[in-house]
Amino acid sequence: EELGCQVSVLGEAPDGEFEHPPEPTAGHLETVASRVPETGAVVGFCQDPDADRLAIIDEAGRYIGEEMTLALCLKHVLNNRRGPVVINCATSRMAVDLAEETGVPCHLAPVGEANVVAKMRETGAVFGGEGNGGPIDPEVGMVRDSFVGMALVLDQMAATDKRLSEVVAEIPSYAIVKQKVEWSGGDLSRLWDRLEAYFSADRSSRMDGLRLDWKDRWLLVRPSNTEPIVRLIAEAESESAAAELCEAAGSVLSEWTS
Repeated sequence: EELGCQVSVLGEAPDGEFEHPPEPTAGHLETVASRVPETGAVVGFCQDPDADRLAIIDEAGRYIGEEMTLALCLKHVLNNRRGPVVINCATSRMAVDLAEETGVPCHLAPVGEANVVAKMRETGAVFGGEGNGGPIDPEVGMVRDSFVGMALVLDQMAATDKRLSEVVAEIPSYAIVKQKVEWSGGDLSRLWDRLEAYFSADRSSRMDGLRLDWKDRWLLVRPSNTEPIVRLIAEAESESAAAELCEAAGSVLSEWTS
């Protein structure tokens, strides 16, 4: 409201009773998404309970995802500030593309807000965040902040006089596939060796698990910090190509653990 918007709030009572599971994913936000066009709203903003993640719905009621949140924020920031940006190694390459377009470096950090913030301080980054909808603006505070995301997206829409769907269409998008494989624990360095040999990627990093990069796709294989699983995350120009990477890595992992 202080930014000049007419706001319709759903589930605003802080009583611990959620109308849907609290994680802001597409499946949990179907009712919210339908309300956006029904009310004539130009955008729908969806937060998680501690307000460090932001998912966005466009004016047609289309869930555009948490990965797009950071990209939209970054697009606006880099129109006004130039300097390094930092994302975690599981974040969409949309951020890398936007940084390259404006001629600034995009640094990768291990997964985790503290790791991203440390890298931002080290590089003097003008912006950063994680692909789960968590933008970090050092001009506001070195934490993920969904309210910052809302303000930046609204400012971009106002500055360009474009609908959200039009702004989104200007950003090249990719498909991300996430899978997981059960893992009993132990040293994974030999698995990293095997995966590097199997895939023959253009670049390889063991910053946080194993990340393999090619010109048009990437794969991240990393053990969970909270569950007995290994997470497989791949991004490519198509969902089938990303899924193929995850499935191939999963097969190698299953053979290695059997």
